[in-house]
Amino acid sequence: MQGHKRRGNSAAFVRRPKGAPPARVSLHVVEVRRPYDIDSLTDIALRVFAERGYDGASMDDVARAAGITKATIYHHVPGKEALLERGLRRALDALFAVLDEAAAREGRAMERVRHIVFRVATITCELLPEVSVLFRVRGNSDVEREAIERRRKFDRIVTRLLVEAQSAGDVRSDLDPAIATRLLFGLSNSVVEWYRKGGPVAPDELARAVAAVAFEGIRRPSGPI
Repeated sequence: MQGHKRRGNSAAFVRRPKGAPPARVSLHVVEVRRPYDIDSLTDIALRVFAERGYDGASMDDVARAAGITKATIYHHVPGKEALLERGLRRALDALFAVLDEAAAREGRAMERVRHIVFRVATITCELLPEVSVLFRVRGNSDVEREAIERRRKFDRIVTRLLVEAQSAGDVRSDLDPAIATRLLFGLSNSVVEWYRKGGPVAPDELARAVAAVAFEGIRRPSGPI
């Protein structure tokens, strides 16, 4: 009598030779990517902008750094400029928040300026990508021009404090307060060119050094002038 034919995949019924190793089973592991929200995408975009420059970075670069598609990014924001605007707002809001701190509002003008310079240096370290991008904008769009105007407003507030400190006799009278303000912040702004998070220098330590050099110089207090 003719044997009954089994249906289905005949390969499933092939017997392995005696002593043969067990067949390998291929397991496809699916990598689960963490979901992104607008804040985490902004974090990644700012790191890309800081490394490549805003004009030199593309949405492809941001998507590649995030490990997602451009379509996913466009689900959260309309374009690259929206990410830039969020980053600039972060930096500027943090800087202006310093002006509301008690040490920036109370006491002698000179000590208030010192506190502001110290805190600006600290924020520069803590928000390195955001501040790096802020310091490099050139006014090529409405978003950039608005950020530059807010920076100038911040500088004008500090300049007025230096004028007050001059009147109190705490600042040399031969210095232009506006120039002095730019030089003070130029010192802390330069941090973005070399400082790296996680390095040997903590933000507070660096901020103290910036304030010390800005207000006492590098000579020993007992040294000749």
